[in-house]
Amino acid sequence: MDGLDSDLDLNGQASPRVLPQIGEWGATGVPTTSAKLRQVWLTVIVLVAVVVALVCLGFFAWTQLR
Repeated sequence: MDGLDSDLDLNGQASPRVLPQIGEWGATGVPTTSAKLRQVWLTVIVLVAVVVALVCLGFFAWTQLR
């Protein structure tokens, strides 16, 4: 019954350089959930700032060329 034997090696053929280090309580050196959430909010803020800057630049150019 080879089909019922599960291989729990979830890393597969991944290079050892890209695998997280395994500590006593799980992976180490992996970003925490709060760090990921901060990165998401920072990305959103930066994207909104870029869009606002482009709209302001476009409005300025439109008023100058009008």
